[in-house]
Amino acid sequence: MKEFIIYHNPRCSKSRQALQLLREAGIEPTIVEYLKTPLEKDVLKNISQLLGLRPKDFVRKIEKDFKDNHLSESLEDDDKILDAMSLFPKIIERPIVVSGQEAVIGRPPENVQKLI
Repeated sequence: MKEFIIYHNPRCSKSRQALQLLREAGIEPTIVEYLKTPLEKDVLKNISQLLGLRPKDFVRKIEKDFKDNHLSESLEDDDKILDAMSLFPKIIERPIVVSGQEAVIGRPPENVQKLI
């Protein structure tokens, strides 16, 4: 069986729903609570590649940390956005589920079914 990792925020309903969908499919993923253990830049860069998205495409632009740090000015600089995501993990879109060389953003939560 493939290994699954969910980058999870237990306070987020979409993240909880994605985790529930995995469990209902008989999958117990490795759970990474990225707010407790911020992700290193190289991990975020790998996630970006697996998603097939630039960092600006999975950053939460509505978060206070994003606005307060004027990150909209750096959206085209992937390195700066990855650094910011590592420093301010609340700005990472959630949840993200990785399995092998594939990843999806669990918004909507049903997106995780593409990996199952």
